[in-house]
Amino acid sequence: MWRGILGHDDVVDRFRQALASGRLASTYLFVGPAGIGKRRFALELARALLCTEAADVVLEPCGRCESCRLFAAGNHPDLDVIGLPPDKSALPISLFIGDDQHRNQEGLCHRIALKPFFGGRKIAIVDDADHFSIPSANCLLKTLEEPPPGALLILIGTSPSRQLPTIRSRSQVVRFAPLDQDTVARVLLETGLGTDREQATRAAELSDGSIERALQMTDPALGDFRRQLLNELNAPVLESVRLARSVQAFVDEAGKEPAQRRNRLRIIIGFAVEHFRAEMRAFSDVAAESAVRALDACLASLENVDRNANMGMVIQNWCEELAAAKTRKSSPPRLSPV
Repeated sequence: MWRGILGHDDVVDRFRQALASGRLASTYLFVGPAGIGKRRFALELARALLCTEAADVVLEPCGRCESCRLFAAGNHPDLDVIGLPPDKSALPISLFIGDDQHRNQEGLCHRIALKPFFGGRKIAIVDDADHFSIPSANCLLKTLEEPPPGALLILIGTSPSRQLPTIRSRSQVVRFAPLDQDTVARVLLETGLGTDREQATRAAELSDGSIERALQMTDPALGDFRRQLLNELNAPVLESVRLARSVQAFVDEAGKEPAQRRNRLRIIIGFAVEHFRAEMRAFSDVAAESAVRALDACLASLENVDRNANMGMVIQNWCEELAAAKTRKSSPPRLSPV
């Protein structure tokens, strides 16, 4: 366990080897499921690299120098952390080059080009890298192509396939594996996020290796809806209208804020993704093809949610496509011509 982070010691070793050989890249793209510690890892890596007393290759900050004290206080002048604003569907260009009144005088690209306050390194962390738009990616392009001396950029996403080619091709990809179930249950219990071992174990089994997902599964309402959804998906005939109504009602219960409702819809679609992936592994031929079509519908719907498409339309179209995939699954195979 490195710096209190469970499950990613192999990534620590990779960075230590890169530092020992003098091959630290200027831009890294951290990818892996949400809720497995990528952002916390990036912050701890920044803490260690900005420390002015401990050797880089050790990756163990002293905790005593002025740099470490400022980092702990949350106002280190050589660290910049940005992410997706709650009311946005894409990273706005103002985060990178400033607003209209301060173009190229503010923003991440301006700040990372300034001379470091301590030592010789400045670090920028971009959370939610899955949500780059073409304009915001273009704003960062020059910095990626010609990084200032001592600059290190860490982009945090979920999958290389969700990154724009201009970002992916200029980054060194670091893959973070899902946590094992024992680790997830342990974190829930040690942090008090799980009420008892039985609940923590059950949530870990449904977590797909994600603490975030495990926390969601400790919510009784989500657990109940997941069972209801899986019953619908396992029924001989999927009634799309009834399913859409129940999904819409449960999404609306998440709260008045659109971000809360969208997050709940992502979780619901994620339950279906889990179901159809299991079907793909368990069946073959027609059934597997149907699961693939349903899975494609789920992934397309998740993309529409991220684009801030109308949620009612997303839910309706998603349920109709799931019903259509199930109908094709139950249709008799065509006879080959004699």
